[in-house]
Amino acid sequence: MSKHNIEVLENNRFQFGKNWSLFFKLVNEERILEAQKSLLTMLNVENLHGKKFLDIGCGSGLFSLAASRLGAEVFSFDYDPESVACTRMMKRKFFPENQSWIIEEGSILDNDYMASIGNYDIVYSWGVLHHTGSMWKAIENATMCLSKKGMIYIAIYNDQKNLSIYWRSVKRIYNKSPRLIKLFISAIYYVYFFTLLLVADLVRRRNFLDRLKGNKRRGMSLYRDVVDWVGGYPFEVSTPEKILSFFVDKGLVMTNLKTVQGKHGCNEFVFEKKN
Repeated sequence: MSKHNIEVLENNRFQFGKNWSLFFKLVNEERILEAQKSLLTMLNVENLHGKKFLDIGCGSGLFSLAASRLGAEVFSFDYDPESVACTRMMKRKFFPENQSWIIEEGSILDNDYMASIGNYDIVYSWGVLHHTGSMWKAIENATMCLSKKGMIYIAIYNDQKNLSIYWRSVKRIYNKSPRLIKLFISAIYYVYFFTLLLVADLVRRRNFLDRLKGNKRRGMSLYRDVVDWVGGYPFEVSTPEKILSFFVDKGLVMTNLKTVQGKHGCNEFVFEKKN
């Protein structure tokens, strides 16, 4: 039995891969194109031709697919076996002929494994490193995979102080609860987020039905997003300032930043290695 499965049985880890596999059938060409567009926008490039792209914690495989279709040589890995399986399904369905896309099971916290996979022009990890149980070590190991003048694009949960402490408790309770209690907790927070988002979309005159179908860029439906959020454990957070300080100390330069402005969600960062 893998270390991942042991942690799940001990109620110390959420099954992200199971959530992604349930979502897989919703992936379509529109979502793939949105993923490609977001990569190009944040990285400020026109394509990824000739680039080596590392997807740490590949999840559904959507962004590995996007990078592949943009011309990159892609290496995807995930700690969760079901995420690995989901990424392989993504490849088989949308890009089966691609011979330059490798998919493996591995851990960002395994120093030997990380040393074995080489260096990359683009290191990508969206909403993953804060779920490892050792976020700063994970960020350190991700940075070590950068090639000369390489770029790293990560997204990390925003630190909301006491509110983040509250959510950590909710996630811990969720993972240690029986299935029926998990369903009850998910239902409560689904209604909560549903109501908040409905009101926000009415005020801003947005189409709420589009939100129910899901975020085309990240891939989740609203329900799956809620389950992922409520169950997502281990759980760590950081302020943008701490992330910036970490990378500046490593000699990297920030080239793009997208924050949630102190609210709930992930801050997105792109840093470049200048030598």
